[in-house]
Amino acid sequence: MEFIDNLPPMDLMRSEKMTFVQLIIPVESAHRAVSYLGELGLLQFRDLNADKSPFQRTFVNQVKRCGEMARKLRFFKDQVSKAGLISSAHPDLQPDIELEELEIQLSEHEHELLEMNSNSEKLRQTYNELLEFKMVLQKASGFLVSSKSHAVVEERELDETAYSKDRYVETASLLEQEMGPGPSNQSGLRFVSGIICKSKALRFERMLFRATRGNMLFNQATADEHIMDPVSTEMIEKTVFVVFFSGEQAKTKILKICEAFGANCYPVPEDMTKQRQITREVLARLSELEATLDAGIRHRNKALSSIGFHLMKWMNMVRREKAVYDTLNMLNFDVTKKCLVGEGWCPIFAKPQIQEALQRATFDSNSQVGIIFHVMDAVESPPTYFRTNRFTNAFQEIVDAYGVARYQEANPAVYTVITFPFLFAVMFGDWGHGICLLLGALVLIARESKLSSQKLGSFMEMLFGGRYVLLLMSLFSIYCGLIYNEFFSVPYHIFGGSAYKCRDATCSNANTVGLIKYQDTYPFGVDPSWRGSRSELPFLNSLKMKMSILLGVTQMNLGIVLSYFNARFFGSSLDIRYQFVPQVIFLNSLFGYLSLLIIIKWCTGSQADLYHVMIYMFLSPTDNLGENQLFWGQRPLQIILLLLALIAVPWMLFPKPFILKKLHSEVVLVSFCVTFFLS
Repeated sequence: MEFIDNLPPMDLMRSEKMTFVQLIIPVESAHRAVSYLGELGLLQFRDLNADKSPFQRTFVNQVKRCGEMARKLRFFKDQVSKAGLISSAHPDLQPDIELEELEIQLSEHEHELLEMNSNSEKLRQTYNELLEFKMVLQKASGFLVSSKSHAVVEERELDETAYSKDRYVETASLLEQEMGPGPSNQSGLRFVSGIICKSKALRFERMLFRATRGNMLFNQATADEHIMDPVSTEMIEKTVFVVFFSGEQAKTKILKICEAFGANCYPVPEDMTKQRQITREVLARLSELEATLDAGIRHRNKALSSIGFHLMKWMNMVRREKAVYDTLNMLNFDVTKKCLVGEGWCPIFAKPQIQEALQRATFDSNSQVGIIFHVMDAVESPPTYFRTNRFTNAFQEIVDAYGVARYQEANPAVYTVITFPFLFAVMFGDWGHGICLLLGALVLIARESKLSSQKLGSFMEMLFGGRYVLLLMSLFSIYCGLIYNEFFSVPYHIFGGSAYKCRDATCSNANTVGLIKYQDTYPFGVDPSWRGSRSELPFLNSLKMKMSILLGVTQMNLGIVLSYFNARFFGSSLDIRYQFVPQVIFLNSLFGYLSLLIIIKWCTGSQADLYHVMIYMFLSPTDNLGENQLFWGQRPLQIILLLLALIAVPWMLFPKPFILKKLHSEVVLVSFCVTFFLS
């Protein structure tokens, strides 16, 4: 115990020592002080207004303003992205502006962009209507010409006397009645032309057929050009249609169906001269609108480029201001309403830095009263803070993802720096893959300064954050790959020739009978001759499985040893006696003993079956081991270890809860007695 007491206190491997502090900040320097402390990042404020809702706090209006500015900036970012422009990732060199001035600028930019978007949508809508009108004129004129030529042919084939019969009106088609000589029917053949989305054309035709009871003629043709939706900017494929019908009621039904399906109807004159004249007018207006739209897009892109140049700076500024006011809302006003009072936790080593930041805030805000910073006593447990750097930060985040250690507990991330990448390498050891991973990690590290200032995607951000994890994983993968002798799953004679050779010159029975050993063992790693041999899988799987057991038991013992140092640091003899000791006994009586058998078997070359040894250690501990005996005195040792493991289970589970319950009852009784006598 004297040796253990003389061990270093593991200060570097524990969370930082924290202290509870109080700040009394004059109102005129509060904003700057909180901003400087936020940049330092070494003080965690405690919420003194936890009983108030967010809308009852002092700086709620400033938070709302920052939220509104953040909304406008998200709108600008979305517009820049839709325009295909790239916002500047480099910091703006212009001097900082005040929040009020930024708010005015953002409002002006938003009003300008909304007005430009509205005008652009109206122009685009007009342009789409003219473009649809042009396509309807082109396609519908073809339908009308074909219908007239069809009527002339039919007129020549029909008997001239047929038109004089009274029953002709009942038996002839609508088109024949319209084109036939003689007095025209008052209800005459009419048509409606328009354009509709291609996806709705089939349902549209069916609905027209049912509504008119088949008394119509539907012609359609796919439009030559796609129409751009002014809202979603998607290109939509459309179909031009012409519906021939007779009667006012049919026209009313058709127009209502067109409105229901979102079809746009356009008037097409039957006179070809008028059609050509209207087409020329439409083409002229389309040309003018195209020029106007191009000019509007250039003006809009110019404005968006100007916004995009400052966008990242503005977003960072608004985000910082919102964080400052959220923190100020955690502070309380004193009785004079002239100072803000804040409480929080900070590492002991950071007190000089915090005091220097507060002094700088007082000087920069021209305050006549300094900020008071003093240490206080606290009943609650301090938060856990681990000091990290760019190398250890990723490992600390991996550990924190499973759970954050208690205050002043030993930090598992220190050991994870080695164990995590090494266990990865044990599973995926291949020095070919390791080299590829190493090159990728070196590229990320070499471009560290450039990539850290850029906006990365979620996947690239994850890779960049774990660049040093990838580096160690690749190095350990190369090492384990050399041990496994695998280069993209292919063995190589790196460290000399194999220790085995074929029994004859033909090597015909190498995979069936096996090889013979003719020289010393391969100097490093797995002999390449194991690859492709008949015992490859049993040998390599056994090697990797046994090595995994050794590493796993070692890591579990490391965790238990750390629990001892934690219990010793907190002065908890209860945890040492009823948690650490039985855990060590139970783990090493079973799995530690298995690890010992694996090492002895490797060293002696024994053919003992370890599965049989461990199973019958529980089922028949007193039986003779026979050929599975690895050393003298193995059977009585197994009986002793089995008894120790059985004793350790109740020792580990039952005493501690009852002792804690007893201590809790005593504390409750003492507090009750004290309260009773004081009252």
